[in-house]
Amino acid sequence: MNFTDELVQWYLQNKRDLPWRNTTDAYVIWLSEIILQQTRVEQGLPYFYRFVERYPNVSSFAAAGEDEVLKLWQGLGYYSRGRNMLKTAKLVQEQYHGKFPQRYDDLIKLKGIGEYTAAAISSFSANEAKAVVDGNVYRVLARYFGIDEPINSTGGKKTFQELANNLINKKTPGLHNQAMMEFGAMLCKPKNPACGICPVHMNCFAFINNATSILPIKLKTVKVRERFFNYFLVTDGDSVLMNKRGDKDIWANLYDLPMVETASLLPLPELMDNPTVKEIFGNDIRISVDNLPVQKHILTHQRLYIRLIKIQSKPIKLDSNWFYTTVENLRNLAFPKPIVILIKNIFNL
Repeated sequence: MNFTDELVQWYLQNKRDLPWRNTTDAYVIWLSEIILQQTRVEQGLPYFYRFVERYPNVSSFAAAGEDEVLKLWQGLGYYSRGRNMLKTAKLVQEQYHGKFPQRYDDLIKLKGIGEYTAAAISSFSANEAKAVVDGNVYRVLARYFGIDEPINSTGGKKTFQELANNLINKKTPGLHNQAMMEFGAMLCKPKNPACGICPVHMNCFAFINNATSILPIKLKTVKVRERFFNYFLVTDGDSVLMNKRGDKDIWANLYDLPMVETASLLPLPELMDNPTVKEIFGNDIRISVDNLPVQKHILTHQRLYIRLIKIQSKPIKLDSNWFYTTVENLRNLAFPKPIVILIKNIFNL
């Protein structure tokens, strides 16, 4: 058997029983693909079931509100995926009358669907011969064939895609793609790959040359930005002051507390003397002594330092996106993960 036949044979004997593998419904496959982007299967599976139960078809998804979708998405990260899903569902409802497209050329035009996702959906739902190249496939191909071109370079992407296109079994492309991805996820893992039980290790370049820790090669292009968020807890009886975030920054359209961002982590007296803080609360700012310690939250391109200051005095100026709501209603709002932690610590929700 050749390389790809070996992988398919391995897949048929070792594949995980995942719900989206038991259907050719392009909508259900789309849900799974978007939810599992940048997400482990174990983490994404409960969200998949949640979305399928709440929105069993495109029409029900298209009718949802953004707040509702983001609340359902809460905790999964990369929230633009949830917002793009809603836009896609509405577009499919309008242009395809609620029937999710299966052809690659139609899928690639939809919001949040790139080459990988379009290839996955079209091959899994309609057996279209489009080769899927995700992180798992990059790793398998780089190691087996000894490709040292960076996977995130323009030339590298072209090389890997061409190789994947040449390898794909045009009679069973869906099965072929599933096998390549599962092999990378379960056996040819980033760290500690199971080379000892790999069915193709005797012809694998990385195994023969002890290069599994080197391949694949990826250029380091990420610059981490440090940001300092100073959140303010302001209550009025049973109500708490909240903020609806805009759509131009991280956590777009989610909810958090009123916040002032500073260029560094300022000592508390210095923060209270900040012009923006004084504009909001005036000169006579009364703060609580039991404020929470600074928390660090790491995103892909950003490192956030989050501090909560409990304010006893009322603000003299409210931002247009700030509003009071009851503590009980906080259960219905979608928060980014660090704010979920803050809210739970403060109100025991």
